Amino acid sequence: MFNRRNLPFIAVLVGLALLITVNTLGRSSKEDPSPNEMILRNVAVYLQQLHYSPKQINDEFSQNIFNKYLNDRLDPQKNIFIQQDINDLSEYKLTLDDEILGAPIKFVPAVYNIYQKRIRETEALYKDILSKPFDFSKNETYAVDADKKSFPLNEAQRRTEWTKRLKYLALNRYVDLVMENETSENKKRPKDSLELDARNYVLKLMNRTYDRFKTKYNEQEQFNDYVKTIAEYIDPHTTYMPPVDKRYFEEQMSGSFFGIGASLQESDGNIKITSVLVGSPAWKSKEIAVGDLIVKVAQGKEEPIDIVGYFVEDAVKVIRGQKGTEVRIWLKKQDGSIKEVSLIRDKIIQDETFAKSAIIEKDGKKIGYIYLPEFYAPFTEEGGQYSSEDVKAALVKLNESKVEGVIIDLRNNGGGVLREVVKMVGYFIDQGPVVQVQDRNKRPYIHNDTEKGIVFNGPVTVMINEFSASASEIFAAAIQDYKRGVIIGSTSSYGKGTVQRVLGIDQATGFFNTDSELGTLKLTIQKYYRINGGSTQLKGVESDIILPDLYEYAKFREKDVKEALEWDEIKKATYQEWPMNYDLQLVKQKSEERVAQNKAFQLIKNNAEWLAGEKDSIVSLQLDSALKERKKSKEITKSIDEALKDKVILSVKAFPADIEKVANDTAKADRFKDWIKSLSENDIYLRETVSIMNDMIKKQ
Repeated sequence: MFNRRNLPFIAVLVGLALLITVNTLGRSSKEDPSPNEMILRNVAVYLQQLHYSPKQINDEFSQNIFNKYLNDRLDPQKNIFIQQDINDLSEYKLTLDDEILGAPIKFVPAVYNIYQKRIRETEALYKDILSKPFDFSKNETYAVDADKKSFPLNEAQRRTEWTKRLKYLALNRYVDLVMENETSENKKRPKDSLELDARNYVLKLMNRTYDRFKTKYNEQEQFNDYVKTIAEYIDPHTTYMPPVDKRYFEEQMSGSFFGIGASLQESDGNIKITSVLVGSPAWKSKEIAVGDLIVKVAQGKEEPIDIVGYFVEDAVKVIRGQKGTEVRIWLKKQDGSIKEVSLIRDKIIQDETFAKSAIIEKDGKKIGYIYLPEFYAPFTEEGGQYSSEDVKAALVKLNESKVEGVIIDLRNNGGGVLREVVKMVGYFIDQGPVVQVQDRNKRPYIHNDTEKGIVFNGPVTVMINEFSASASEIFAAAIQDYKRGVIIGSTSSYGKGTVQRVLGIDQATGFFNTDSELGTLKLTIQKYYRINGGSTQLKGVESDIILPDLYEYAKFREKDVKEALEWDEIKKATYQEWPMNYDLQLVKQKSEERVAQNKAFQLIKNNAEWLAGEKDSIVSLQLDSALKERKKSKEITKSIDEALKDKVILSVKAFPADIEKVANDTAKADRFKDWIKSLSENDIYLRETVSIMNDMIKKQ
């Protein structure tokens, strides 16, 4: 959608396009670069000329890419290459910058040849190791943290590393089998049979992984990963997408398939759930959470297949299927326990991500509730839905219902369209700055709410967690800076304070053609800043009232990514704070007292701390020790589940018009009823937020 504010950015692109064209005109056919050389050259120009915080492409850059590609991308476990391979490839350590800037590409082909040789060797190696029983009574340890490892000096050291890693993987499976055997009503199986099953499980895992290395990970795929490494070294939200990746991404986002409604990501050979779509089968099950690992999948009553080691696109193929069919999924939870979940596939309907509202009643008070999963807006279709318009309509309905306060739920909201945020903040203030944006030339621009009047002028609370990012952080920060409301949730939000654009890198088709045959680049071009001058980058938005969170200590946030851009601040904007009619410290104190008396919250708090403490880099390979830890995890999970069953029902009422809107669609009606029910029965965070809001209302 055209915006005059984009003109400076467009002018830079046009100038850059002319520069590339001029530089390539007059080149003889013998000098014409290959497609891969053109990809590298164009990516380099983009990164240098358009990125918000570019790095100079020099020998230091070359060294860092060399290390990052070999260490982090190709061999993160440090068990494929040996040190001699790295030494042999070191001749390229200071020449990658030359290749990126136009010299013939030699590094990736050289790496590919060595890598393929080592893949064949290590395939034979793991098969040999797994052909013999493991002794789990020995007092051995394994270093899980690959970042602290070095490449093995020789093949003997590599074999030792492989033996410990395979033993560690087999032990995890062995513990599961031993615990199942202990509780089984059938005849107990001997431990040597369980140990063999565990090794066979790991063997299938490794075979599947290596089959994909041999059949899919060709030299072009390796080159694509190399370009991604270069882009992501600049910052974690800048990346290269070859055409096949972009098509897959668009399919994932289209919603025109039947599945379970969970986004997946490969993580250390595992398939990890990164988000759950509201209203989907995964969401309705209440059993699937962000961070869970999918280890097995079964079609209906068929035997399950292990998908550990699958690529995401392969995992998606076995999870998707026909509408109304059953898929069974085995999940490895954060505490290490395994849970089987049965789901019925359904069409993933995108309108489930639109804003929803309801009225909550407690102690004679009526409180409005608005759930906003993202800041959406149509980009290509005419007459599509805008999140700002939907939220405004909800606020009007809540005003007509005479609510005394409004809760805005931005938990797991990953962001969206900036202009929608600016409009929404304007519903709670009467004109003024909302967010500042600064480009690479350090030119700040203030986005203001220019509309007169306020849609809702009562108390406001905003719910966030560690997955609230980007646009949701802008909203929460503005509400906090104006002292317009109270931010409630985890210690801080995600911490993404950067702006990206997706640009085609094929000069023949133009920068704005994202169907470029050479692929596209998602590029960071700006940073967000709060109106108080501080960036949301890295630090996120800190909650005014903190509630215990199971993922508090997990390494999910922007600050946990080493390539993340730094936090900084610019000049504070001019704005008038809202006059608070409540004592925030007193409201906070009352919340802390309630949380301290809430068994579920305290168990979550203690469990989060324990889980963080268990992320040691050295683990035992002894069965008794592993069993003790797994049983402790199971006990903690059981105690939390029992505490959550002690339900306090919250009175949540839907608007009659919303019920009527979905009445003719049974599936939508059922999903809407399930959503209201989940708010009433299963959300302890919402219950506490309602109590906080009541304390704020009493002080009006």
